[in-house]
Amino acid sequence: MDTPLIIQTISLKKFYGAGETQVIALAGIDLEIHQGELVAVMGPSGSGKSTLLNILACLDQPSEGHYYLNGTDVSSLNRTELAFIRSSKLGMVFQSYNLLPRLTALENVMLPLFYRRENRLSPAQNRERAIAALDIVGLSGRTHHYPNQLSGGQQQRVAIARALINNPVLILADEPTGNLDSHASAEIMELFQQLHEQGRTILIVTHEHEVADQTERILTLRDGALVSDHSNGKSRKSERPSSQPAVEVPHELS
Repeated sequence: MDTPLIIQTISLKKFYGAGETQVIALAGIDLEIHQGELVAVMGPSGSGKSTLLNILACLDQPSEGHYYLNGTDVSSLNRTELAFIRSSKLGMVFQSYNLLPRLTALENVMLPLFYRRENRLSPAQNRERAIAALDIVGLSGRTHHYPNQLSGGQQQRVAIARALINNPVLILADEPTGNLDSHASAEIMELFQQLHEQGRTILIVTHEHEVADQTERILTLRDGALVSDHSNGKSRKSERPSSQPAVEVPHELS
């Protein structure tokens, strides 16, 4: 595959404890995910899914091995450097949405912009970018609604808009349909498919086979090891040029 590598892990290991009480959470993961892939990670409880996700999200560091994110070795960065990577390179979507109840949909989406260390935008520009992100997820008419005024599916759409706001190189979704009914789950997966078709790189951790089957590649973990990596034979229908952001905003705001 000649597209750029977004995720590359080399002999990635994670240990907890020491000696006889040591627990091996990851036993040496070698993994490559290229730009534009839609990938699912599956495995039973205790398989290492959450540990792997935390490392890929720069929330934790490996005990051994290397993790390259978009060509940068982030394995040994300090907390400040990891925080910058999270805010500038990653978009996170959680099972419980993680929206602030006292903020509107628009304000929740704008939150990551307040933590930008470079190319900070004006309040008007922040608002314009957030409106564009909400439009992408089909919630342009819900900008001033609070989370308790939105359905679960709508709250997850707000969370996805928030994940898109800084045009990340990678979207990580942790059980994004876990709190949703079947109808809302289907809508969220359709949205991920649309983002995939636009060239977004997305990794979804899930225990639902119905969700994994809608991705183009499924990784299976067991006892901290990658035991299966197979293709669903599905690829995106179209591709947005890599230089064109998914959040459509005026050029001067990019």
